[in-house]
Amino acid sequence: MSIPKTQKQWVITSKDKDFDGLVYQDGPVPTPGDHEVLVHLRGASLNYRDLIIPKGEYPFPINLPVVAGSDGAGDIVAVGSKVTKWKKGDKVLTLFNQGHQRGDLDIKASKTGLGGCFDGTLRQYGAFAETGVAKMPSNLNYVESASLVCAGLTSWNALYGLKPLKKGQWVVTQGTGGVSLFALQFAKAAGAIVISTTSSAEKAEMLKKLGADHVLNYREDVNWGETARQLTPGGEGVHHIIEVGGADTFTQSLSAIKMDGVISVVGFLGGRAPKDNILEALSRVCTVRGVYVGSLEQLEAMVAEIEKHDIHPVLDKKEFPLEKAREAYEYMWAKKHIGKIPIIIE
Repeated sequence: MSIPKTQKQWVITSKDKDFDGLVYQDGPVPTPGDHEVLVHLRGASLNYRDLIIPKGEYPFPINLPVVAGSDGAGDIVAVGSKVTKWKKGDKVLTLFNQGHQRGDLDIKASKTGLGGCFDGTLRQYGAFAETGVAKMPSNLNYVESASLVCAGLTSWNALYGLKPLKKGQWVVTQGTGGVSLFALQFAKAAGAIVISTTSSAEKAEMLKKLGADHVLNYREDVNWGETARQLTPGGEGVHHIIEVGGADTFTQSLSAIKMDGVISVVGFLGGRAPKDNILEALSRVCTVRGVYVGSLEQLEAMVAEIEKHDIHPVLDKKEFPLEKAREAYEYMWAKKHIGKIPIIIE
């Protein structure tokens, strides 16, 4: 196929509460450098971070203007002269922090996030370092693969990055967003026992179908953290909690965690200001850990596990073409979605 000179892309030009700083425009198709690959992006998905960047609420560095989006998957259509890892035709997905290859995240790597510091994936073509992409899972399509980039890898890092999850351990997931659903699927694949929280009977049924062993309705049980603790043997508490609610849920997470357990803080959907003194982590003798996605090494390990267990991401029933990505932003902001929102790129 011939590679065009220009492409369609969504660029964050400014911060505005109504997404008015998110602009659909023409842009050049980049030429890959010596150590880069050019990817014809075919699928993307959205994360909560994608929404709060144009709204000016993102707590990490950004460089405006920037092409929006971090989640992408597609086909390599050109390679730089010194690329050895890939060839034309390879199917790949993007690495969120392009500089985070392995081990601990550092300041330098934290400033290489797609769709914030580096141009992202809501476009037709993107040039990425050959170390900034990973092999697509053989059992997934483009949009399913794209959904792994941020939410999937974040949940994988939460479960395996500090104290690796073991068979028979207990895990709490919160809600039906992308990170939480991936955590549920990964935990069940590992033989863990999962307690999931939700707000409706309909969502509870979906969580049970995905394998949740217990589902707690947080609207009906405001002290669900203690309920979760009492479900565990001897009332000792759970080993891992995927904390996405922030101010609204952190109290309950502290109630549910076992001694020496890990609360992985991956979001703040209920607000950023904590209602609890973080020093309570001392009385609970637990670890509270912030998780900022993960490394290429972790991404490759996650892909292998997804292939091994034939795990398929939960995608929302509504798909959006690239040109209607702003509508996808508004749809997600209104909390109408379940799982990951698919964006189709031609």
